[in-house]
Amino acid sequence: MKKLLTATVALVALGATVPALAADLGAGGPYTNAPLYAAPIYNWTGFYVGGHVGGAFSSSNNFNGLTNGNNGNNGRFLGGLQAGADYQFAPNWVAGAEGQYSWLSGSVGAIFPGGLAYNNNQRALGSLTGRVGYTWGPGLLYVKGGYAFSDNNESVRLGGVPVAFAINGDHRNGYTVGAGLEYMFAPNWSAKVEYQYYNFGSANFTAPAALVRFGSFTTDDHTVKAGINYRINWGGPVVGRY
Repeated sequence: MKKLLTATVALVALGATVPALAADLGAGGPYTNAPLYAAPIYNWTGFYVGGHVGGAFSSSNNFNGLTNGNNGNNGRFLGGLQAGADYQFAPNWVAGAEGQYSWLSGSVGAIFPGGLAYNNNQRALGSLTGRVGYTWGPGLLYVKGGYAFSDNNESVRLGGVPVAFAINGDHRNGYTVGAGLEYMFAPNWSAKVEYQYYNFGSANFTAPAALVRFGSFTTDDHTVKAGINYRINWGGPVVGRY
C-alpha cells in the first residue's frame, strides 16, 4: 500500500512538472523569425552585348511618286548584333550608348518608263546612338538617336545590262531615331522590342540623262526589332530589399 501511495505521489509530481518545463522552454528557448519577402533591386548600370532580328520597310514615295518596282514596299528580314553601356541615376533614369549592326535581305529600287531599272542591294544598316530611359524595376522605356550608316550596293540596268550612272548625294551616312521597351527577365538577361527609323538623305541622278528628270529620292528605312541582351553589371549583383 505504501509503494502504491509513493508511486501515485511521484506521478502527480511529474505531471505538475512537465507543463512547467514546457512553459520554460517556450519562453526561453530559441526562436527563429520566418524569412521576410525580398523585393529585388534591379540595377541597369553596366555593359551589355546581344543580338536582334526583325523587319525593315523602305519609303515608296521617291522619284516624284513613281512606284517602286522592286520590293522596297515590302518587308525585308534583318538580323544583327548590338553592344552598349548604361548608367542608372536619380534613381529611375538610365542613360547610355549603343552600337548596332544589322544585315538586310532583299533590295529596293524602281523601274522607270523606257525600261531603265535602279536597284539598291542595301546589305546592312549600322548605328551609333545615345539613349535615355525611365525604369521601374525590371522595365525600361527608352528613346534613342544618333549616327546611321547604310551599306549600299547600287546599279542601273537596261534590259539586264549594266548602265553607267552618277548620283550627286551621299545617301550612305545619315541619322537614326527610335524608341523601345526593355525588360530584365532574369539576372544578367534582358529582352527588348524597338522601333528605329534610319534616314540617309536625298540624292539625284546626274546620269544617265533619262533619269535626271525624275527628281530626288530618299534612302530611308523603318525597322522593327526584337532582341536579347546579356548584361555585365558593374554596380554589383541584384540584391534584396528587406
